[in-house]
Amino acid sequence: MKTPDKDLKFPLENYDRLCFLKNIITNPNIIVGDYTYYDDFENVNNFEKNVKYHFDFIGDKLIIGKFCMIASDVKFIMNGANHLTKSISSFPFAIFGDAWKDAMHGKNYPTKGNTEIGNDVWIGYNSTIMPGIKIGDGAIIATNSTVTQDVEPYSIVGGNPAREIRKRFTEEQIEKLLEIRWWNWDIEKITENVKSLTGGNIESLKF
Repeated sequence: MKTPDKDLKFPLENYDRLCFLKNIITNPNIIVGDYTYYDDFENVNNFEKNVKYHFDFIGDKLIIGKFCMIASDVKFIMNGANHLTKSISSFPFAIFGDAWKDAMHGKNYPTKGNTEIGNDVWIGYNSTIMPGIKIGDGAIIATNSTVTQDVEPYSIVGGNPAREIRKRFTEEQIEKLLEIRWWNWDIEKITENVKSLTGGNIESLKF
């Protein structure tokens, strides 16, 4: 039997509200790995609309790994949303020009760098990821969460702001999973292991 085609836009027959995300992205500053999918209640093109304040002149990137699962209405807030926080006023005077055009001369708006989502990450419905956040491999973000700080690999977080609920595996198991990095195996090896990958016994994986 053939494996699913990573280059298909819509991998489910007669269903256009789930896509392999890399195949619909047009923004070069959004980078998505193979088999990561996005499921939208209305239109998969909403994904890029939900990457907010992502301005070319800032240059920050949204980087998403392989085999991620992203639910409808997930939003990524990028660095273009940032205002001054250590100044007397956070108001963006300079963008309105005229006598205010030089208000930011010699100053810069704060930036937290790229937003990076690991591999095999599940982001639940209506969650929000703030600028510069790093989410580790195998993490799960609960529905309606607002992620304001980095998320450890194979941890489950939830809430607003999101807090760790628990780890998915023991520390030893997590170390092993991060070592084998199954998402980087060739697709034939992944296919050989799909029954083990959908189970809980790490030792059953065929390396």
